[in-house]
Amino acid sequence: MNFEYFTAKRIIDSKTYKSSVSAPIIKIGITAIAIGIIVMLVAIATGIGLQQKIREKVSAFNGHLIISNFDSNNSQESGVPVSLDQDFYPEFKSVSGIKHIQGVASKFGVIRTEDDFEAIIVKGVGQDYHWNYFKEFLLEGRLPDYSNGRSEEVLISDYLANRMHFKVGDRFTTLFRKEDPNKPPSMITYNVVGIYNSGFKEFDETYIVGDIRHLQRLNGWGPNEVGNFEIYLDDYSQINEKMMEVYQNTPSMLNTYSVEEKFPSIFEWIKIFDKNIYGIIGIMIIVAGINMITALLVLILERTQMIGILKALGSDNWSIRKIFLYNASYLIVLGLFWGNLIGLGLLFAQKYLKLFPLNPEVYYVTEAPVYMSLGYILALNLGTFLLCLAMLLIPSIIITKISPVKAIRFE
Repeated sequence: MNFEYFTAKRIIDSKTYKSSVSAPIIKIGITAIAIGIIVMLVAIATGIGLQQKIREKVSAFNGHLIISNFDSNNSQESGVPVSLDQDFYPEFKSVSGIKHIQGVASKFGVIRTEDDFEAIIVKGVGQDYHWNYFKEFLLEGRLPDYSNGRSEEVLISDYLANRMHFKVGDRFTTLFRKEDPNKPPSMITYNVVGIYNSGFKEFDETYIVGDIRHLQRLNGWGPNEVGNFEIYLDDYSQINEKMMEVYQNTPSMLNTYSVEEKFPSIFEWIKIFDKNIYGIIGIMIIVAGINMITALLVLILERTQMIGILKALGSDNWSIRKIFLYNASYLIVLGLFWGNLIGLGLLFAQKYLKLFPLNPEVYYVTEAPVYMSLGYILALNLGTFLLCLAMLLIPSIIITKISPVKAIRFE
């Protein structure tokens, strides 16, 4: 039988332990651990969840990687077309980890009604378009169908629908300028078949999704020409490595850049979340550790006579230190248990009940998103336990300074 573990268990199970002078300090230590793990769980889950949600929304309109002509200058309007007759299309076989590739185009236009007008960008897509993100964004109606002939069906945002008083089934005229400013603009009458809301106002107030064949006709392009290619990856974390691989496996006249390079301010902003998460974790572990150090010192002081008797009976310092470290480990585990119970309960409630809303104009989402992963939960608990226990090794050295004779007489 493990003597140190047996002794620590007897101390914990004793009635005097729960009603001793150290009991309030112990409860404070347990509460500090519980609050710390709650705050850390919430910080990680919401921080990573917000990063992923914003990244998904930006990628929904742009893809993870973009292939275009060097002459495009990253403009929002497609300039020099790219041929679909490429070795990497419709499947990018030379680079692994690519989920999907699609050809798109975009063009500035102006919606005109009898009493109002609105500048927009028409994003032209074809049969190869990846609609998964917009299925999640769809509020009313359905997604457009471009599987047959040239279609006037479009998907507009909830912002634009409210701004222009459109609803599903309405028709509106869009004007597109020509290269020759002396000629009247081209006109297309679109039919609203669906309304979406991505929560990303920067895109919602700008983009409508329509048939790419209309833009090909307006630009004088052939049916096998697009503005650029958008690529979706299996693993977003490899975006920089895959960007270089894609660039090396495409013709020299084509450029490859990532969505992070196209919108640097957005992605620099969400990277700050990582620093915030690390800062919160560090502060919470320090606070919890200090409270546990206080609790351990009080326990040692309260058991001074027991320490003296054990030393007189032949126990060495490390053996006695282990008794108190076992005791402290129990308190840490107790704090972790309650912290996980409350913290995970809050996260599941937010995930399914949407209890805490956010301002979409600031955070690009309407409620705090939650990312749940067994891996980070286990790592967080194990890391907290080990760090707190390591912090307790130093104050436990005080046991080595206790004299058996003085300790036995200690009142």
